[in-house]
This record gives sequence, structure tokens and C-alpha cells, in this order.
Amino acid sequence: MKYPTFSLIGSLLLVSACSQKEIANTPAKPQSSPAPSVMAEQSMSAELMTGHSQATGSASASLGAMRHNMALAKIASPAVSMTDRALRHEERDKFSHFSDNPIKQVSLEPVSTFSLDVDTGSYALVRQYLRQGRLPPTDAVRTEELINYFTYEEIHHPSQHPFAVHTELTTAPWQPAHYLLRVGVQAQEQQRQELPPANLVFLVDVSGSMDDANKLPLVIRSLELLTEQLRAQDSVSLVVYAGRTEVVLEPTAGNRKAEIRAALARLQAGGSTAGASALNLAYQMARKAYKKDGINRILLATDGDFNVGVTDTQQIKDIVQRERESGVTLSTLGFGLGNFNDAMMEQIADVGNGNYSYIDSLTEARKVLVDELSSTFHTVAQDVKIQIEFNPQYVREYRLIGYENRQLKREDFNNDKVDAGDVGAGKRVTAIYEITPNGAPSSVDALRYQQALKKAAVSTPEFAFLKVRYKHPNKTQSVLWSQALVMPKTVTEFSQASVDHRFACAVAGFGQLLRQSTQMANFSYPQLLAIAQQASANDRFGLRSEFLQLVQNANSLTNPSHHE
Repeated sequence: MKYPTFSLIGSLLLVSACSQKEIANTPAKPQSSPAPSVMAEQSMSAELMTGHSQATGSASASLGAMRHNMALAKIASPAVSMTDRALRHEERDKFSHFSDNPIKQVSLEPVSTFSLDVDTGSYALVRQYLRQGRLPPTDAVRTEELINYFTYEEIHHPSQHPFAVHTELTTAPWQPAHYLLRVGVQAQEQQRQELPPANLVFLVDVSGSMDDANKLPLVIRSLELLTEQLRAQDSVSLVVYAGRTEVVLEPTAGNRKAEIRAALARLQAGGSTAGASALNLAYQMARKAYKKDGINRILLATDGDFNVGVTDTQQIKDIVQRERESGVTLSTLGFGLGNFNDAMMEQIADVGNGNYSYIDSLTEARKVLVDELSSTFHTVAQDVKIQIEFNPQYVREYRLIGYENRQLKREDFNNDKVDAGDVGAGKRVTAIYEITPNGAPSSVDALRYQQALKKAAVSTPEFAFLKVRYKHPNKTQSVLWSQALVMPKTVTEFSQASVDHRFACAVAGFGQLLRQSTQMANFSYPQLLAIAQQASANDRFGLRSEFLQLVQNANSLTNPSHHE
């Protein structure tokens, strides 16, 4: 790509989702046992208010902060639960429809090509549904985003490339006759103090649809967390939009934190939403404070409920795509449920060379905007594409788990004009293939006239050839990394795999079960839970333990009679 070095990493994928149909989610059948969700809601309320106090100190005493604390207290109120609101309004949430990747025959399609994806919005969105005592809509579950929500093992970095690649091959727990190939990519680390100057524009939706405790109040607290990380060389602008747009804060140095917090505290929700005009104003502010060789980024915080002006996702994408030529990128932060437009949030972030995150709590805001600040803001490799060629001598069939929205044509791999995903400093990205080896029963009927292809295959110990193509920041010509994958004499049993491999595959299985994949017909949540429990080591931030609870919640909602 021809844009600044430091575009947000979560744009890591080509927007094949652009052409997908946006659908309204069909309401799920109300489930029993909603009690766990009530506890989660109360816990989130306490977390939001406590986290705000820690983040803002004496500033929380302002009238604006008091107003938002009162709004947050509504979460813990038993009068109207978030579950009830979800039941009333769930059909208004919008998601892009897609089908699971099909099983491919190596004799016909030996090459798989896709763009990397480090968006994590789907995982937090799934978590929000489960915390509310609801199974997520199928189209809300993007399995690769669930997998990439977690960090995995450190990988040694060769000096000539900005990332390292690791692979692991084992049997599959849900189909022992099959194999699972995990490909892990890890970018070089970058210390926070070494990041280039940042020019950030907070573009905040303050329309009436944001008048909810887990929307605008949480937006304010999230941006306050980010404000605390800013330096004197950074700058922040604040643009809001509802029935009209307004610049609340002109470009302000990052060390003037009290002014930034005061501007955020003044925000109130009300009115309809005019997102398109707000985008144009935000880009004007970004250009006004543009930093050459720096980070120039718009952070759009909204539920995506554009209801006046330009409301079509494609028209919004056209604006973002046109404006990115100026060197300003765009990321989206999603909030709330009930009228949430996941489809738009994901797609415009991809077109804007940014990333999409869903913020369901202050803890998630801290993860995205504080703990992962370097990987979120500092790009080390652009237009990252992966291509794998499978050898029919060893592999009969394969399927890529997830990345349905990120598929590329085979010829796109070498075409430097084709946009793909960007990888940020220290980011780990994972892809998992399920492989049917020769000798195992085929999932697809064999062709009558194509068997000679296997006999013609070159005899080699390699079962696949892995290629990664990327660009150095601000460069137009791509660089190729490649490695042959050799078939071991004995494929490792899944139970003997590394802890990270087992956990990543458990998350992949979780996504497939939530999507009701036919490939998981003989596997259950309790079996999945057992795998994840044995692979929950190295859980520094408690994310893997939280995952175990989500699996239990999904099992209870799927099989309510088994809930104790």
C-alpha cells in the first residue's frame, strides 16, 4: 500500500466482505437460565465505574463524569436487564452473511490464498452475547477473529524479515483421521516509547442511539484510557456527530490531558445520526494536524446506526477509500447491541486500512488501546498475504478454518496492486487448516478421470509449500518469504501437541460449534472444554480462563437441560 508506515494492524485483510450482503439477525429462541448474564452485567458495571476512577483521578468529580457514572449504574439495576433489551432489539443488529469455507480437493485446487486478519471484534461481540445469556448469531462469529484474539508462543525473528513464521502439524481432536496444520505469524516487537508521533482524531457518535450505559459512557472511558498513553509529540482532535457535526476539540498536544478529558466529559447523547458529514469533517481535522512519517488515524466510536444522510455501507466505504489516499487511515470501535451494525464497522475499517474492535467493557478497551498499543498503531508489514500449495502425494483434501471474508484469487498473491492486511508490531496471527491425508476417507466423492494427477506428483517429503508475501512500510514492491513443510514420519497426536497449539485449535473448534458447522457433528462443548482446560497455561491476563467460562455458557445455552 502507498500509505504511511503506521496504519493500524487490524486492517490486515482484503475486503472481500465488501461485496457481501448485509442481513438483519434473526432473533434466537429465548434461552433458560439467564442468571449468569445478570451477574456478568453487574460485574461489568462495577468494572466500568472502578476503571474510570483509576483512569481519570480527580477529573471523575466533574459534573460530566458524575452524569456518566449515574448512567453506568443502570447496568446493575434489575428493573431492565441487558438481556431484555437484547430480546427486544436483537433483530436490528446487522451482520454480513457468509458460509464456511468448503472442503477443497487437492487434485483440483492445490493452492489456498488469503489475506491475513488481525481484527478481534468478533470475539468481544460473541462474549457480549454469551454474557447476556444469548447464543450469538451465526454471522457474528468469524472464527479467525476468535483465534487471533489470543497471544501465543514467542517465535524467533530472522533479521531479514519483520516477522517470523511457525508451523505445527497434529491429528485433529474432532476427527482423528484428519490433521490440523497451524500457521503462526509473529511480527517484531516495538517498544511504546519508540512509536512515531501520532495525530489522532476521536470521531464520536453522540446520537440518541448511543444513550445507553454500555455505549457513550463506555466510549468516554475508553478514550480516556488512550489519552493517558499520549505523549507531548502526539495530538488529539475530537469531532462529534448527531443531527449535526461539531469540532469539540481542535488539535491538542497529548500532554494536555486535562483539556482532552474535559472535552470528553462534556459529551451527551441525543438526536439522529449523520455519519457521512462527520467523516468528512474528521478527515479535515486529520489533515490539519497531519504528521509526516507519523501515525495519522481516525478512531470512529459508534454503534454504526447511521440513520440520516448517507446510510448505505458502500457509500460510506467509498468516502473512506477515497480519503485514505491522503495518508489518513481509519479504525472503528464498536459499542452496544440492539442496533449494532457489525457489517459496516468491519468493512469500513478494512477499507480505511485500520482495524475493527468491539468494546464491551473497560477491560477490553484497556486491552485494545493500552496493552496492545504498539501493535494497534505501528505497522511493520503491509499487504500481508499467505499462499499454501498442498502436495497430492500426501494431502487429499483441505479446508481453511475461518478467513471466509479474506479469500484471494491465486493470481492476487503476486499482484502488488491487490490490497491485503497489515501486521502491527508484536502482533501474532494464526491460521488453521484441517487436512484429509491420503489413505483417510474422503469427504468429497473422487472424480473418475482425474486420478492420474496423483500418480504424476513429484516424489518429495514435502506435504506443502508455504509462502508469505508482504511490503515494507511505504514501499510499493513486495517481498517473498517461503518455506517447504516436510511430512514427519509420524504425525504428532493432538494430546502431545504444544499448549498453544491445543488452545488455538480449541478456539477454532469453539467458533465452528457456534457456527453450527457440519464438520463438528461428532464433537461437543464438553469435549472442547476439556481440551481448553488442559491448555490454559501462560494465562497472564486471565483471557484463557475467561474463554473457559464462555464455552460453559455456550454449552448451557445449547443444552439447557444439562445446566447445573
